[in-house]
Amino acid sequence: MKYCEHYTVKWHDTDANRMVTPSHILAYMQETANRHLASNGMTLDQLRDRYGLAFLLSRITMQIYLPLHADEEITVQTWVCDSRGLSFLRCFRILRDEDVVAEAYSVWALLSLSEQKLMPVTAFPYQIEPDPVLEGAITARVKMLPLSQMESAGSRKIVYSDIDYNGHMNNTHYPNMLCDFIPSIRDLRVTGMTLSFLHEAAFGHVLDVRRAVGEDGALFFRTLNEDGVVCLEARVLTEPLEGALPK
Repeated sequence: MKYCEHYTVKWHDTDANRMVTPSHILAYMQETANRHLASNGMTLDQLRDRYGLAFLLSRITMQIYLPLHADEEITVQTWVCDSRGLSFLRCFRILRDEDVVAEAYSVWALLSLSEQKLMPVTAFPYQIEPDPVLEGAITARVKMLPLSQMESAGSRKIVYSDIDYNGHMNNTHYPNMLCDFIPSIRDLRVTGMTLSFLHEAAFGHVLDVRRAVGEDGALFFRTLNEDGVVCLEARVLTEPLEGALPK
């Protein structure tokens, strides 16, 4: 069943155009998922310390229909969906009164820390009642452009402010990092992102950020570590922003 949390949007979660950043929208979603687990008797720390397990985000598609602003009251819903094999499915929705502000569909894996292998859905020690998955294109896989069609947009070192307890860049930091490599980002509003996590970006690594523009205007990204291994594949959708603040 759906789990809900209520928040007041913080001013420090907004950008130069007074809109909540994509990373902070994702953070509100994932904080709600963490509280959902805790309400069923299992925090992320307990999952790690007691069972030696950790959830890894494999893929998430987030659609942002409306901007959020400081001091607005929001309700964040999350729910698990029927899952099997090695894939845990979880959906999200952010509401402002009756308006749907954002939705997301995500696929997670459960990692055994001692064995460093993925565990099946049945290995999760708690059962949570599922709800139906979101419908439509939000659940579809994105066809990436070939790496050969991408240009280098710059480099990005993974530093202290990026990492979490696992020593890797926290997945909620990726949306804002990608926005740093979008030309004229202050004149745009991000309306959607698909992030596919293929390899961890660890503390101290320097990522080569590759970028290309698709035929529909979508921006495609790949990040590669120093060994040439692809860490992230992403697709970002934007629209022109009216009333952007002066530079």
